[in-house]
Amino acid sequence: MRADQYARLQALADKLIDVALDESDPETWSGHGKRMSDLTRDERGDRYWCKRNAAATMALTMKVYSLTGHIERNGGTLPPDAPPDPEADLRDELEAEISAAEREAAALIERVQKRSRERRQ
Repeated sequence: MRADQYARLQALADKLIDVALDESDPETWSGHGKRMSDLTRDERGDRYWCKRNAAATMALTMKVYSLTGHIERNGGTLPPDAPPDPEADLRDELEAEISAAEREAAALIERVQKRSRERRQ
C-alpha cells in the first residue's frame, strides 16, 4: 500500500465514523417514539432496514480501522512498493505471440471448414 492510499484510508475512516454515528441514532429511525405494537408493517420494515444499514456501515468502518491499525501496529511503516517485475515484458511478449497464434489458428480452421462446406455442395 502506498502512503497516499494509507492517508486516504485514514480520512475515509473518519468520514465513516460520522456516518455510522448518524445512522446508529435510534431517533432517526422510522417509527421513532412509537411502541413496536403500534408500528405499521412499512415502519417495521424501514426500522429494520435502518438498523441493518447502520450495522453495515459500522462493519465497513471496523474493516477500514483494522487495515489501518495493522499498519500502525507495524510501527507505522508501510510495506515498500513492489519492485518492477523484470519478467513482465517477456510475459507481455509471449501473451501477444500466443494471441496472434490463436487468431491464425482460428482463421485456418475457418478456411478449412469453408472448403469442407463447399465440397459437400
